[in-house]
Amino acid sequence: MKIISPSRRFGGVVLVVVALVSCVTSSSVSAASSTTVTWKVSSLAAGQSKNLSAMVSTNSPGAKTWSKTGACTLTPTKKPTKLIMGSTGSCVLTLKIATSKSYPAKSSKKTITLITPTTTTTASTTSVTCGADNGVFPNLTQVAGAGSGYELPKVAVTCGSDTLKMTSNGMISYAFVSKTPNGLKSQSYTWNITTKPKIAAQPTSIKTTMGTIAFTVTGIPVFGPMEGPVPTQEAFGDPVFNNLLDTCGGHTGYNADYHYHTIYSVSDCSLQETIVGYALDGFPIYSNPSYKLKSSYEKTGNPKTNSWDAYTYKAGSGSLDECNGQKQSDGSYRYYVTQSFPYVIGCYAGTAQTQSGAAAQPMPPMGPVGKASAIGDHANGTTESVTPTTVLCIIKENF
Repeated sequence: MKIISPSRRFGGVVLVVVALVSCVTSSSVSAASSTTVTWKVSSLAAGQSKNLSAMVSTNSPGAKTWSKTGACTLTPTKKPTKLIMGSTGSCVLTLKIATSKSYPAKSSKKTITLITPTTTTTASTTSVTCGADNGVFPNLTQVAGAGSGYELPKVAVTCGSDTLKMTSNGMISYAFVSKTPNGLKSQSYTWNITTKPKIAAQPTSIKTTMGTIAFTVTGIPVFGPMEGPVPTQEAFGDPVFNNLLDTCGGHTGYNADYHYHTIYSVSDCSLQETIVGYALDGFPIYSNPSYKLKSSYEKTGNPKTNSWDAYTYKAGSGSLDECNGQKQSDGSYRYYVTQSFPYVIGCYAGTAQTQSGAAAQPMPPMGPVGKASAIGDHANGTTESVTPTTVLCIIKENF
């Protein structure tokens, strides 16, 4: 811009002063940052639930308001934190983010489509996601197996809109170490559980359950925290306390069936720090890194025999309830593996589904005194008769 000053006369000469002025326009308010929203979920199975916070990512710290139309439910009603997919049609989610600092308000919509309700996949060859809280059933193709002459694990998972079906030969993915007089043979298990478990009005005791109460994502049965009636000097005792288990938390029973009484979620056992299995009531069993969550059972007797009489539940003494689990803020429920009794499950928080076949068989004794006990020869599948008078346990690890 040119500015011409008033004329001035110097010695008869008129001087015109021209000044060049630079004009700079600046804003006193810095430009606002752009608010971004990225949707991370586009489809869900019927009845599948998902935390809303896990469905999107955004760079704005602004307050979020959710609404929906279509075949889905947001819970709780006032300030929803979770979406549950309906059984028909699609769901349209709307997220509104309020202005915050330099981030402007933004509204974003996403159509969540319904996944085909039933898929069947073999977990032995590829990982499968299914069940409450979306447990991952791992790929078992690279495992070493129990050893030379043993069958490799064979696990298949059928995931429906409201049911999970697992079939398994019950074979372990790691080297078999005998801790009882029994051998190891493949089994024929089929478990069916709900993918939409609900907390029952009253828990169901497992104190007299001599058999499977849960199964791992690798297809191994989980028994309760007590043994059978043999040997008599340890009848119905705590198998962890009595050092009857291998380094993965299991051993074989009278039918040469491998099962867990506790679960160690380590890679050597093909289990990770996440969902390690499901109880027969459908609720997931979570690992417990560093055992931060504590059992509320205290040892008040000698668990060498009659383990349930040797421990007493004292509400509030630990992190978990009588069933060894916790109700979550969204209303769901989880069991947790613990370092101390009851190790996996203390009772059923939901309603256990009745099983059939080998999956429903009670736990037989590890070898009746004075009677023949079948020990499987892993190399040729034959059995031989022995007359055990005690249980041979030479575990030296600290539990």
